[in-house]
Amino acid sequence: MKNNKFTFSFVVNENEIDDLNHVNNIHYVKWIQNAAQKHWNVLKTPAINANYVWVVLRHEVDYLASAKLNDIIEISTWIGDSYGVKSERFVEVKCKGKLLAKAKTVWCLLDNKSMKPIRISPEILKIIQ
Repeated sequence: MKNNKFTFSFVVNENEIDDLNHVNNIHYVKWIQNAAQKHWNVLKTPAINANYVWVVLRHEVDYLASAKLNDIIEISTWIGDSYGVKSERFVEVKCKGKLLAKAKTVWCLLDNKSMKPIRISPEILKIIQ
């Protein structure tokens, strides 16, 4: 794959903590979506942005350990196989090098005007492979 992992970090805030005193699972899904958006913002061109949009078809998340208030979270994401109208994306959520969660998301490319699935164009394949 041409593109390396895209990585960023942040600190867990109080709004992400649930009654069990750890990060609620819904926030991991938000982080996964945020990782995809941040990475795509780096890759896309204005023309691609004007013509296409990605939507989620499926999230698979494995929760392995808990994150706590003020933990420094590191998120890494990369693109896997892309075929037809679909593209796979992988995400790892870590704290101090420990894997807290991992995810695979299947995304579907839509035409921005019709909002119907469209085959991944060569211009997009060039930037994601």
